[in-house]
Amino acid sequence: MLHRMMRVDHAGEYGANRIYAGQMAVLGRTQTGPLIQHMWDQEKRHLAKFNEILAENRVRPTFLLPLWNISGFLLGASSALLGKEGAMACTVAVEESISEHYNSQIRALMEQDPDRYTELLQVIKEFRDEEMEHHDTGLEQNAESVSICLFVLFLFQYV
Repeated sequence: MLHRMMRVDHAGEYGANRIYAGQMAVLGRTQTGPLIQHMWDQEKRHLAKFNEILAENRVRPTFLLPLWNISGFLLGASSALLGKEGAMACTVAVEESISEHYNSQIRALMEQDPDRYTELLQVIKEFRDEEMEHHDTGLEQNAESVSICLFVLFLFQYV
């Protein structure tokens, strides 16, 4: 269970990095660029930590990383082509999904052996809180004003 959990977390953070890379390719030189860059910098730190955790535990990343590379970038870039609100709608949907995923992992680790997983729980809680900050930032940036938000939410929650 633990190796699968770490692999999934790594893949999620990798995908988030690629989404922000796509958004920056489109909006990097706009007024929204610094905001996206700030969130991306946090995601880079998350990915670096999960790279470290995978190496320490001798867990291979998912073989789907090439797919996440392309699809994440395309999702980020295409959402950004809709403007700031489109990029933020994508951010809200993705970060909500990741936060819910982290919450379920926290519950599972707490049920299994919280003392054994103290450090991992701390990392996941910290990252979950930062993902929720990104979610809330997206809402503050009028993500819900984009009708595409419903479509993106559907994609991440039901597909």
